[in-house]
Amino acid sequence: MRAGFFLPLTASLLLAACSPPEPIRLGFIGGLTGRVADLGEAGRNGFQLAVEQANAAGGVGGRKIEILVKDDTQDPAKAKRAAEELVAAKVAAIIGPMTSAMAEPVLAAATAGGITVISPTATSTALTGKDDLFLRVTSDTSNYASLSARYQFTKNAVRSVAIAYDARNRAYTAGWLADFRKTFVELGGTISAEIVFESGDATDHAALIKQMLTSKPDAFLFISGAVDTARFAQQASQLKAGQKLISVEWSATERLIELGGKAVDGLYVTQFFDREDKSPAYQTFRQAYEKRFQQLPGFASVGAYDATRATLEAIGRGKNGESLKQTLLERGPFVGVQQPIRLDRFGDAQRRAFITTIRDGRFVAIE
Repeated sequence: MRAGFFLPLTASLLLAACSPPEPIRLGFIGGLTGRVADLGEAGRNGFQLAVEQANAAGGVGGRKIEILVKDDTQDPAKAKRAAEELVAAKVAAIIGPMTSAMAEPVLAAATAGGITVISPTATSTALTGKDDLFLRVTSDTSNYASLSARYQFTKNAVRSVAIAYDARNRAYTAGWLADFRKTFVELGGTISAEIVFESGDATDHAALIKQMLTSKPDAFLFISGAVDTARFAQQASQLKAGQKLISVEWSATERLIELGGKAVDGLYVTQFFDREDKSPAYQTFRQAYEKRFQQLPGFASVGAYDATRATLEAIGRGKNGESLKQTLLERGPFVGVQQPIRLDRFGDAQRRAFITTIRDGRFVAIE
């Protein structure tokens, strides 16, 4: 009876010893449908590639990584619900969201569950300098907006700008506008018009351009995503407006060029991603990304890849009793595709920005 009693127990212990360790669950949240799907899909691809490469190399500490992907549809309620579902699934971290408008609802749900959020591309200044569970691998909007304002005033001799900004991502667009205005006005420039609109199928881009034209500006600034920026540029071209065209890093996806065509040639965009980078690290990433997804990476892909790799690296570096946030803040820098990922004590990153323009259907870094 004693032998019969211990045999199943011994077998079960041996089985447990041979079982693979529990996987590390990692969540992703981004807009995978609707007008910002280009951003969300590129982010998901970068996230997925980083995880696949980590799993191919044996995972983290012998543990495989399991991914859970959620679509926030650019709707705050859905974003919060998606984050709650990831918290319930006991993810180690959430990579995302991809837009600033979704950052606060995602963070609210993640904070309630004690889960760290690492955003690839949410750059709202409203979240800068806060001791919370929101971290990011890119600079906030003040870096990009002030760089754009200085360049346009000093290098392009722009003295007046008419601005259209999208209220559906106000957490980002209003901050970008405020930072641009501050620098541009301090230099001696004038904001001739500030026009708010809501991105959607019913948006009348032609009417908005005509409204901007009445102030007779030297340049148009579109603080909007790729779809709306492309449509604004097309309307400006049809009206033969002649103003310089400026947009923001949010719009700088490959879809902007695809939709805008010749109308976006000459448009200026700030961004943190150099598509002409010849470094071995970036070229290796680019080749792997192109092979996996049959397309070239964009800034959202790079941001998500960097955020995911930094998170996995931090999980591997973490010590007993140390939170993931603490490891990310204290045990960096982490390897990035083009730049090292360095986080300050609030989880905010400083990342070199570029002025780019579109020439013959591609982004070219000019400063």
